[in-house]
Amino acid sequence: MKHLISITILLVALTLSGISQTVEYVDDEECGCSLVFVDGIQTTQEGDLFGFKRADGTVIVPNIYRYVDRFQGDYCRVYLGDRQCGLIDREGRTVVPCRYDGMEYPSEGRVLVASGGLYGFCDLRGNEVVEPQYIQAGSFSEGMAPVLVEIDSFYSACTMIDTNGRFVFQPVFENIMPFHDGYAVARRYQRWGVINQKGQEMTPYIYEFITIPQNGYFFAGDSAGMAFFDYRFKPLTPFVYQNPRELSEGRIAVQRDGRWGFLDIHGREVVPCIYDDLLSFSSGRAMVRKDGKYGIIDTDGRIVLPIEYENNTSHGDKYVYHDSLALVEKDGKLGYVDLEGNLTIPFYFDEAFHFTQGYACAKFKGAWGYINRKGDIYIPFVFQYASPFEWGRAEVVYEGNVSNIDLRGKCVKNCNGIIAWRDWTKEEE
Repeated sequence: MKHLISITILLVALTLSGISQTVEYVDDEECGCSLVFVDGIQTTQEGDLFGFKRADGTVIVPNIYRYVDRFQGDYCRVYLGDRQCGLIDREGRTVVPCRYDGMEYPSEGRVLVASGGLYGFCDLRGNEVVEPQYIQAGSFSEGMAPVLVEIDSFYSACTMIDTNGRFVFQPVFENIMPFHDGYAVARRYQRWGVINQKGQEMTPYIYEFITIPQNGYFFAGDSAGMAFFDYRFKPLTPFVYQNPRELSEGRIAVQRDGRWGFLDIHGREVVPCIYDDLLSFSSGRAMVRKDGKYGIIDTDGRIVLPIEYENNTSHGDKYVYHDSLALVEKDGKLGYVDLEGNLTIPFYFDEAFHFTQGYACAKFKGAWGYINRKGDIYIPFVFQYASPFEWGRAEVVYEGNVSNIDLRGKCVKNCNGIIAWRDWTKEEE
């Protein structure tokens, strides 16, 4: 059911940020299957064609589309054919006609569309406010969108356009990224710098590498080292760091002389660069590795879990907190620790996953099952394989048959006569 055509945008990587979705599963006794409703709308199928209906059975759109996406917020991409992409709303009304090669989801009231290898924009009434004319383009951010303009047969350059398609400044850049907090990263003279919304130079174009400003902060430098800059475009550190990662809980992971540590937003090295590897902070904790062993630190660098644990099994997402518990490994067995590093579920398991929706699947004495946050058996260890819960469903393999279960342990798909693997009518103590 996924769309087969997508826009290739080299200027930016577009993400659907800020969209949260409610996913609901409804069991259909007639087909013995589970229907997936995204924000109350389900995809339907008849032969090779697709449509949509609501949970009460009301048809929104009959099965007329060759390919469809899932709804993202208020909109969904649909295809009548391979090069007939359009956009519909939650009432099934056509927002953008199915006449484009592909498109992105709306951003700031504009829809990026592609036709004949060129890019333009429609509004949310399907009007072409900017006809497809650009070699490349990105979606709108802070009232502007990056576009690549063909100047002549030998030369092309980047600029920003406003929502009416007017140039914000002249196309003189080799590349340009979306605006964040009033500034954008731009490339000119084969080097990177930062510009304001008028296209004016805020830093000179002298850097081999530069990161997109985040909360006004960014890194810039070359292969020898990068410095951390503040919103005044002043370096807060020497040019000694490599491979900076995104800001997370007030900390930025950086590498110096081959070792990893963390900076704060003032450029202070609050966690010294002494680790072989680490992950960004989550729940105020981060995994670190040193001399082949693993542990956990807090945002001040205090060791919460001693650096003496292993990471050899294939499953998990170890040393990262989910539901305030982290999966850890020692002597080939897996258990769980709390935010203070206390072992709350002992090292019983051969393999395991992190907690999702209050439960974790784990392998014990050759079989998979599910435990609760206390470490009690929730669904017995009877499966050949089990997956974590997602949106209230998990996939299990029992006697070679692949089935789906719900959070009560009840079988809801491919059951082969099995009702449940636990007494789901009994309330949890």
